Amino acid sequence: MMDVDQYLPILGLLILGVLFASGSLAMSAVLAPRKRPSDAKLAPYECGIVPEIEPPQRFPVRFYLVAMIFVIFDIEVVFMYPFAVVFRQLGAFGLVEVLAFSLTVFAALLFLVSEGALSWGPVKHLASGMPSRTSSSTIVRIGADPQKAA
Repeated sequence: MMDVDQYLPILGLLILGVLFASGSLAMSAVLAPRKRPSDAKLAPYECGIVPEIEPPQRFPVRFYLVAMIFVIFDIEVVFMYPFAVVFRQLGAFGLVEVLAFSLTVFAALLFLVSEGALSWGPVKHLASGMPSRTSSSTIVRIGADPQKAA
């Protein structure tokens, strides 16, 4: 019976979580509006002025991917500080663990780069704007016959 007593707080929190989740869903169903909003309520409103232009496009998903990649690497740097503080006490074991951690995160970065997570749109190929320069192409004037200039 002593072993079961240790799990009673966990069971209590689980019951409270289920009650809170089900209560929130029930109350949102009870308190939600029943009719659809009118056109006036759906219209955009800013200082009483009807907007003349469409709002800007949404951010592409790649923007959020780059933000998450930044957070991941920022957290890696945060994990490096405690290692740097106790570097001498950890010895070779700590060094191996930090190297394994860093290699794992670096492998994730390589995977993301190979999948194109850091590319911001379609690949743009530069096309030459002018043909290669020769003496005859330099001498040719607008409206002149290229055969006469050569």
